[in-house]
Amino acid sequence: MTRLCNAFLDLWRWEGTISRERYALVGLLGFAIKHNLDRFLATVVFEREWGIFNYWVSPFGPLSLREVLQQEGSLIAALVATSIPFIWIGVALTLRRLRAAGLPAWLVAVFFVPFVNLLFLLVLAVLPEVDGAEGASARPAGWVGRIVPEHPIGAAALGAMGTNLLFVPLILLSTAVLNEYGWGLFVGMPFCLGLLSVLIFGCHAPRGFVACIVVSTAAVLITCGFLLAFAIEGLICVMMAAPLAVPLAWLGSVVGYLIQRHGRPRRISPVFPAVLAALPLALIVESALPVEPPVYEVMSAIEIEAPPQAVWGNVVAFAELPAPEDWVFRAGIAHPIRAEIRGRGVGAERHCVFSTGPFVEPIEVWDEPNLLKFSVTTNPAPMQEWTPYDEIHPPHLKGFLESEGGQFRLVAMRGGGTRLEGTTWYRHSLWPAVYWRLWSDELIHRIHMRVLRHIKKQSERRLTAAYSTAR
Repeated sequence: MTRLCNAFLDLWRWEGTISRERYALVGLLGFAIKHNLDRFLATVVFEREWGIFNYWVSPFGPLSLREVLQQEGSLIAALVATSIPFIWIGVALTLRRLRAAGLPAWLVAVFFVPFVNLLFLLVLAVLPEVDGAEGASARPAGWVGRIVPEHPIGAAALGAMGTNLLFVPLILLSTAVLNEYGWGLFVGMPFCLGLLSVLIFGCHAPRGFVACIVVSTAAVLITCGFLLAFAIEGLICVMMAAPLAVPLAWLGSVVGYLIQRHGRPRRISPVFPAVLAALPLALIVESALPVEPPVYEVMSAIEIEAPPQAVWGNVVAFAELPAPEDWVFRAGIAHPIRAEIRGRGVGAERHCVFSTGPFVEPIEVWDEPNLLKFSVTTNPAPMQEWTPYDEIHPPHLKGFLESEGGQFRLVAMRGGGTRLEGTTWYRHSLWPAVYWRLWSDELIHRIHMRVLRHIKKQSERRLTAAYSTAR
């Protein structure tokens, strides 16, 4: 009993080191206990659903932080309070494990990076302890050391290109087989790509920091080239993912740089099978436990110098818009061309024709001239990809960004004008949602403004024409 108490008290210590076996065991047990405790609090005490992916995907939908604190403050307080001892133990053991592996203590900051922290903790769990007998010249051969060329250029080339022979099939597994565009694809893979490319590069000799960053960046660029060359993705999506992927690859390369400074093939070799086994498993688990994406809202508005009665007809249907000047539409993002109406009143069917096809919009509210609200039953592709081929059809072009409905609200203003508000409710199944929502919200807002400006121009032109005729 005394021995068990001492082992428990030892978990709270910041001093000393810890073995990789004990670190892995305590980490797995701690996560299992914490998850089941959170699930009990959420489901039994607060009657909220809670799943394993709610550590990365908010269960509160599109609510802002302020709204979450107002509506779910008690649940958040309970989750935070119960997490404090687990965070303490996790940080303390990670510091001790970093010390044992000969890595700088500041890397404990990665403990707080979502999803990447799981891969980082896996690396720590397989890295052997620093051996004092391992001098700078002592480089015991490992299987990685036997494969990697000793010349730095050859090692850099294998690090940047060879990793893609492993990661491009994993990308295909995620997108083409599992139909999953989530944390494993957009966060885990870039981090591991940077990490493994640098570990290969520094296998035989410690390499400089800048050189490691260059190799990891080259690995990402080569991945992008493979995606374009083999018709896996188009240029637009690659460019959208790059601001997320490149910094994560750099973070992985920083970890790899610090490992390879002490690295020997014997110490580096266990990292490769661990990471390459963990990534496919993470992708499969993520696809097997789908998360219902929340409904997001984007509202845009414009003021029109015409009364609501004069604007209403241009809201219900409008003639063909001129060719777009906005560069995002010229680059291939779907843009509205015209709107048609079939019928009148509730039950009528509005077709908003985009460059990639029509949105079919059954009318739910017809409150002339105040509100036109509709659902969406058919969504066209959100973009036309730039590709060396005639056309490609990545899975994310269908079903990953879909409009649920929309409305136009007309508000009469003093002086006879109208404030026209356009709103879209939509879902997207790309994670991390907070990053991809930056793109989707901005693009939908630009679509709104293209339509609203056209309605404004048409409404004011007709009002001017009517006024001239009356005179």
